[in-house]
Amino acid sequence: MMTTNMIPESVSETREKLWDHMRNPRMVFRTLSCGTNSLLLAYLPYLVDTVILQQVLLPYFEKLPDENIDPETILGNVPIAHFTKTMDYRQVSDHLVRGWIYLQIEGMACGLLLYVARMPSRSLGEAQVETQIFGPQVAFTEALETNLGVLQGYLSTDMLTNVPITIGKRSRTDVEVCYMEELAAPENVQTVIQRLRDLDIDGVIDSGKLVQLIDDNTFSIFPQLILTERPDHVSEALLEGKVAVFVEGSPFAIVGPSSFVDFFKSNEDLYIRWQMASFIRLLRFSALFVSLFFTATYVAALTFHYEMIPSALLVSLVKSRSKVPFPPLFEALLLEMIIEFLREAGARLPFKVGQTIGIVGGIVIGQAAVAAGFTSNILIMIVALSALASFTFPSYMMSTAVRILRFPIIVLAGIWGGFGIMLGASFLLIHILRQSSLGRPFFLPFFPFRLQDIKNSLIRFPFYSLGKRPAMTRSPDDTRVPDEAGKKRPVQ
Repeated sequence: MMTTNMIPESVSETREKLWDHMRNPRMVFRTLSCGTNSLLLAYLPYLVDTVILQQVLLPYFEKLPDENIDPETILGNVPIAHFTKTMDYRQVSDHLVRGWIYLQIEGMACGLLLYVARMPSRSLGEAQVETQIFGPQVAFTEALETNLGVLQGYLSTDMLTNVPITIGKRSRTDVEVCYMEELAAPENVQTVIQRLRDLDIDGVIDSGKLVQLIDDNTFSIFPQLILTERPDHVSEALLEGKVAVFVEGSPFAIVGPSSFVDFFKSNEDLYIRWQMASFIRLLRFSALFVSLFFTATYVAALTFHYEMIPSALLVSLVKSRSKVPFPPLFEALLLEMIIEFLREAGARLPFKVGQTIGIVGGIVIGQAAVAAGFTSNILIMIVALSALASFTFPSYMMSTAVRILRFPIIVLAGIWGGFGIMLGASFLLIHILRQSSLGRPFFLPFFPFRLQDIKNSLIRFPFYSLGKRPAMTRSPDDTRVPDEAGKKRPVQ
């Protein structure tokens, strides 16, 4: 029984159907005559490689025999690597918008799709968001095929598995789920694939949107899946048994499951000595507390707890605030807002102008605020340190979350003092303990406690001490370094 999606035998009818379905004025239909045969070519010129079309395909079609042309004959000799046979004109339209060329022979209710795409994309370059000194410097691009090729270059093994999925009723965006077959837990892989296939939306343009649609708790301010532009980061995550998701048109890959600690790790920690890496990680976690609570502690101390301030420091505080007419809470919120204004303006303006605005604007506004009596010198230093501390986080999403959480903690400190700070900290801790990433506890390895994973959390032990993969991934093969390899070498 014929269906309405079947390709008609007449190329003129096929042309009318494709035109009615796509309605693209840039659509090109070419009719070629090969003896007694008539061939129809359909393609979008801005998506196909015209050099291949003009110098490879058209000369090949001109050399076809005058009679007995069939799809199998063309498929057996066509000088194109990727091709397929189709009998559904809706499949034809789906491929045309991806850079394929459609070929049909008059009198046959089927056609050929030839892949000659030249999709617009930029070349590989250095990472712009996750910069590092040591290690690979290449970053992903917006081209899905390029990203998969770069990843395969890092992991030259047949264990690397890809699952293609198409998302979006209107955008028809290609998504690839990547994992190491013998290392990734099947339940993690199935969770990701099921969440992607369950999406019923118009379209997905970037992985930043997709990650919000598949994470465990949309209402949490904390990100539960990592976004990274670094192939080495994704490669290390896959070797740990995690799952990666790539989106066509996005230079960022989604990696999960991810713990709270993972957002404070940088892949550069693996490329330097373990003592240096441990110190830098402890520095980042110290910066977390400075960014969250430093300004709030100042507000609480000046509002409710003068007795906590040493007398020598109290004298300088009184002198610094002698001309400030505002209470510490308003003063702190005002400066924090100014810092956020400068940060956002610097990010949106052109690079050179934004850098100038961030430096010069901060100095000028700070000095003017002190001279006008709006704030004190000490608070400017405290707010600047809090803002500087938030820049030490490798994850931009986590850095933004900490910046936002600073404001309610400051308000709690201004209302209830030290009790307000403890209340805010307790609420944050309880909230983090309740989160999960792809169904795995978000606060591993501290809750539930996993002693083995502590070696690569707040600090990083030598590689030979990291013999097991993280418990969060529940990898079927949890041995990363055999015990024999971890034996201490004799001192020479």
